[in-house]
Amino acid sequence: MLQQFSKQQIATAIALLFHCIGLGGILLYDAALFALLTPMNLLLSAGLLIYTQSERNKHFFLFVLICYIVGFGVEYIGVNYQLLFGEYRYLPAMGLQVGNVPLVIGVNWFIMMYCCGVTIQHFLNFMWNKLKEEDQPQRNNVGFFAIIIDGALLATFFDWVMEPIAVKLGYWQWLGDGSIPMLNYLSWFGVSALLMLLFRLLSFPKQNQFAVNLLLIQFMFFLILRTVL
Repeated sequence: MLQQFSKQQIATAIALLFHCIGLGGILLYDAALFALLTPMNLLLSAGLLIYTQSERNKHFFLFVLICYIVGFGVEYIGVNYQLLFGEYRYLPAMGLQVGNVPLVIGVNWFIMMYCCGVTIQHFLNFMWNKLKEEDQPQRNNVGFFAIIIDGALLATFFDWVMEPIAVKLGYWQWLGDGSIPMLNYLSWFGVSALLMLLFRLLSFPKQNQFAVNLLLIQFMFFLILRTVL
Protein backbone atom coordinates (compact mmCIF):
# COMPACT_ATOMS: atom_id res chain seq x y z
CA MET A 1 0.00 0.00 0.00
CA LEU A 2 2.88 2.36 0.72
CA GLN A 3 3.94 2.05 -2.92
CA GLN A 4 1.25 4.53 -3.94
CA PHE A 5 2.99 7.26 -1.91
CA SER A 6 6.25 8.99 -2.82
CA LYS A 7 9.30 9.07 -0.56
CA GLN A 8 8.62 12.74 0.12
CA GLN A 9 5.03 12.05 1.19
CA ILE A 10 6.02 9.18 3.49
CA ALA A 11 8.85 11.19 5.06
CA THR A 12 6.61 14.24 5.51
CA ALA A 13 3.93 12.15 7.24
CA ILE A 14 6.50 10.63 9.61
CA ALA A 15 8.07 13.99 10.45
CA LEU A 16 4.68 15.62 10.97
CA LEU A 17 3.55 12.78 13.24
CA PHE A 18 6.63 12.93 15.45
CA HIS A 19 6.54 16.73 15.72
CA CYS A 20 2.82 16.66 16.59
CA ILE A 21 3.47 14.06 19.28
CA GLY A 22 6.30 16.17 20.63
CA LEU A 23 4.22 19.34 20.55
CA GLY A 24 1.33 17.66 22.35
CA GLY A 25 3.64 16.08 24.92
CA ILE A 26 5.38 19.38 25.69
CA LEU A 27 2.16 21.39 25.97
CA LEU A 28 -0.12 18.84 27.61
CA TYR A 29 2.01 16.35 29.50
CA ASP A 30 5.67 16.75 30.54
CA ALA A 31 7.85 19.26 28.69
CA ALA A 32 11.10 18.08 30.30
CA LEU A 33 10.42 14.45 29.43
CA PHE A 34 9.60 15.11 25.78
CA ALA A 35 12.57 17.49 25.45
CA LEU A 36 14.80 14.49 26.17
CA LEU A 37 13.55 12.94 22.91
CA THR A 38 15.11 15.76 20.86
CA PRO A 39 18.28 13.83 19.87
CA MET A 40 16.15 10.98 18.53
CA ASN A 41 14.01 13.43 16.57
CA LEU A 42 17.09 15.08 15.05
CA LEU A 43 18.54 11.73 14.00
CA LEU A 44 15.19 10.71 12.51
CA SER A 45 14.92 13.98 10.58
CA ALA A 46 18.46 13.66 9.22
CA GLY A 47 17.79 10.06 8.21
CA LEU A 48 14.63 11.08 6.36
CA LEU A 49 16.50 13.84 4.53
CA ILE A 50 19.13 11.36 3.36
CA TYR A 51 16.39 8.87 2.44
CA THR A 52 14.60 11.43 0.25
CA GLN A 53 17.75 12.81 -1.43
CA SER A 54 17.34 11.84 -5.08
CA GLU A 55 21.02 11.16 -5.77
CA ARG A 56 23.32 10.39 -2.86
CA ASN A 57 26.67 10.96 -4.54
CA LYS A 58 30.06 11.69 -2.96
CA HIS A 59 29.46 15.44 -3.07
CA PHE A 60 26.26 15.07 -1.05
CA PHE A 61 27.92 12.96 1.64
CA LEU A 62 30.86 15.37 1.69
CA PHE A 63 28.38 18.18 2.42
CA VAL A 64 26.81 16.12 5.22
CA LEU A 65 30.22 15.39 6.74
CA ILE A 66 31.52 18.95 6.54
CA CYS A 67 28.30 20.36 8.02
CA TYR A 68 28.67 17.96 10.94
CA ILE A 69 32.36 18.69 11.51
CA VAL A 70 32.02 22.47 11.14
CA GLY A 71 28.84 22.55 13.24
CA PHE A 72 30.40 20.53 16.05
CA GLY A 73 33.64 22.48 15.78
CA VAL A 74 32.12 25.95 16.08
CA GLU A 75 29.96 24.79 18.99
CA TYR A 76 33.06 23.36 20.71
CA ILE A 77 34.81 26.71 20.33
CA GLY A 78 31.69 28.55 21.46
CA VAL A 79 31.11 26.49 24.59
CA ASN A 80 34.69 26.03 25.75
CA TYR A 81 36.24 29.35 24.77
CA GLN A 82 33.20 31.69 24.81
CA LEU A 83 33.94 32.75 21.25
CA LEU A 84 31.63 33.10 18.23
CA PHE A 85 28.23 32.84 19.94
CA GLY A 86 28.66 34.20 23.45
CA GLU A 87 28.73 32.48 26.84
CA TYR A 88 26.49 29.42 27.05
CA ARG A 89 26.46 25.76 28.02
CA TYR A 90 24.55 22.72 26.88
CA LEU A 91 22.19 20.88 29.20
CA PRO A 92 21.37 17.12 29.39
CA ALA A 93 18.30 17.34 27.11
CA MET A 94 20.56 17.37 24.04
CA GLY A 95 22.00 13.96 24.86
CA LEU A 96 25.51 12.52 25.06
CA GLN A 97 28.27 15.13 25.09
CA VAL A 98 31.94 15.17 24.15
CA GLY A 99 33.94 18.18 25.24
CA ASN A 100 30.79 19.78 26.68
CA VAL A 101 29.12 19.64 23.25
CA PRO A 102 26.29 17.22 22.34
CA LEU A 103 27.29 14.78 19.62
CA VAL A 104 23.96 15.38 17.90
CA ILE A 105 24.55 19.13 17.45
CA GLY A 106 26.44 18.55 14.20
CA VAL A 107 23.40 16.69 12.90
CA ASN A 108 21.30 19.76 13.65
CA TRP A 109 23.67 21.95 11.64
CA PHE A 110 23.36 19.61 8.65
CA ILE A 111 19.56 19.64 8.88
CA MET A 112 19.42 23.44 9.02
CA MET A 113 21.92 24.05 6.22
CA TYR A 114 20.45 21.46 3.89
CA CYS A 115 16.82 22.48 4.47
CA CYS A 116 17.53 26.20 4.14
CA GLY A 117 19.66 25.70 1.01
CA VAL A 118 17.06 23.49 -0.69
CA THR A 119 14.23 25.86 0.28
CA ILE A 120 16.00 28.86 -1.26
CA GLN A 121 16.78 26.77 -4.37
CA HIS A 122 13.08 25.85 -4.68
CA PHE A 123 12.12 29.53 -4.42
CA LEU A 124 14.69 30.55 -7.03
CA ASN A 125 13.50 27.85 -9.43
CA PHE A 126 9.94 29.13 -9.02
CA MET A 127 11.05 32.68 -9.80
CA TRP A 128 13.24 31.61 -12.72
CA ASN A 129 10.34 29.85 -14.37
CA LYS A 130 8.61 33.22 -14.56
CA LEU A 131 11.52 35.04 -16.20
CA LYS A 132 11.43 36.13 -19.81
CA GLU A 133 13.76 34.21 -22.10
CA GLU A 134 16.14 37.16 -22.51
CA ASP A 135 16.56 37.39 -18.73
CA GLN A 136 17.53 33.74 -18.28
CA PRO A 137 21.33 34.21 -18.69
CA GLN A 138 21.42 36.47 -15.62
CA ARG A 139 19.88 33.92 -13.28
CA ASN A 140 23.07 31.98 -12.48
CA ASN A 141 24.86 35.06 -11.12
CA VAL A 142 21.84 36.05 -9.07
CA GLY A 143 21.27 32.50 -7.86
CA PHE A 144 24.85 32.02 -6.69
CA PHE A 145 24.69 34.89 -4.19
CA ALA A 146 21.00 34.44 -3.37
CA ILE A 147 21.54 30.91 -2.07
CA ILE A 148 24.47 32.02 0.10
CA ILE A 149 22.96 35.21 1.52
CA ASP A 150 19.28 34.24 1.65
CA GLY A 151 20.07 30.74 2.90
CA ALA A 152 22.17 32.18 5.73
CA LEU A 153 19.48 34.74 6.57
CA LEU A 154 16.83 32.02 6.65
CA ALA A 155 18.95 29.86 8.97
CA THR A 156 19.60 32.83 11.25
CA PHE A 157 15.91 33.73 11.34
CA PHE A 158 15.07 30.15 12.26
CA ASP A 159 17.58 30.32 15.11
CA TRP A 160 15.95 33.54 16.32
CA VAL A 161 12.55 31.83 16.43
CA MET A 162 13.98 28.76 18.18
CA GLU A 163 16.33 30.31 20.77
CA PRO A 164 13.85 31.28 23.54
CA ILE A 165 12.10 27.90 23.32
CA ALA A 166 15.38 25.98 23.33
CA VAL A 167 16.28 27.72 26.59
CA LYS A 168 12.89 26.98 28.15
CA LEU A 169 13.07 23.32 27.14
CA GLY A 170 16.53 22.95 28.65
CA TYR A 171 18.53 22.42 25.47
CA TRP A 172 21.12 25.00 26.50
CA GLN A 173 21.56 27.91 28.90
CA TRP A 174 22.92 31.37 28.29
CA LEU A 175 25.26 32.51 31.04
CA GLY A 176 25.71 35.97 32.50
CA ASP A 177 22.36 37.75 32.68
CA GLY A 178 20.75 35.02 30.58
CA SER A 179 20.05 37.23 27.57
CA ILE A 180 20.77 36.04 24.03
CA PRO A 181 23.66 38.15 22.65
CA MET A 182 23.61 39.70 19.19
CA LEU A 183 26.94 37.96 18.62
CA ASN A 184 25.04 34.66 18.49
CA TYR A 185 23.02 35.74 15.48
CA LEU A 186 25.98 37.37 13.72
CA SER A 187 28.00 34.18 14.10
CA TRP A 188 25.05 32.04 12.97
CA PHE A 189 24.87 34.14 9.81
CA GLY A 190 28.62 33.97 9.19
CA VAL A 191 28.96 30.21 9.68
CA SER A 192 25.75 29.57 7.73
CA ALA A 193 27.00 31.69 4.82
CA LEU A 194 30.20 29.61 4.61
CA LEU A 195 28.23 26.37 4.61
CA MET A 196 25.77 27.79 2.07
CA LEU A 197 28.75 28.57 -0.18
CA LEU A 198 29.73 24.91 0.10
CA PHE A 199 26.12 23.91 -0.63
CA ARG A 200 26.21 26.01 -3.80
CA LEU A 201 29.59 24.77 -5.02
CA LEU A 202 29.19 21.03 -4.46
CA SER A 203 27.52 19.13 -7.27
CA PHE A 204 24.53 17.15 -6.05
CA PRO A 205 20.77 17.43 -6.75
CA LYS A 206 19.21 20.18 -4.66
CA GLN A 207 15.54 19.43 -5.32
CA ASN A 208 13.94 17.76 -2.30
CA GLN A 209 10.38 18.73 -1.43
CA PHE A 210 10.65 16.96 1.91
CA ALA A 211 13.45 19.32 2.99
CA VAL A 212 11.12 22.28 2.38
CA ASN A 213 8.30 20.51 4.24
CA LEU A 214 10.55 19.64 7.19
CA LEU A 215 11.71 23.23 7.54
CA LEU A 216 8.08 24.40 7.59
CA ILE A 217 7.15 21.71 10.14
CA GLN A 218 10.01 22.66 12.44
CA PHE A 219 9.30 26.36 12.01
CA MET A 220 5.65 25.89 12.98
CA PHE A 221 6.67 23.64 15.89
CA PHE A 222 8.88 26.31 17.46
CA LEU A 223 6.60 29.20 16.50
CA ILE A 224 3.63 27.56 18.26
CA LEU A 225 5.76 26.87 21.35
CA ARG A 226 7.11 30.42 21.30
CA THR A 227 3.56 31.75 21.19
CA VAL A 228 2.12 29.48 23.87
CA LEU A 229 4.91 28.94 26.39
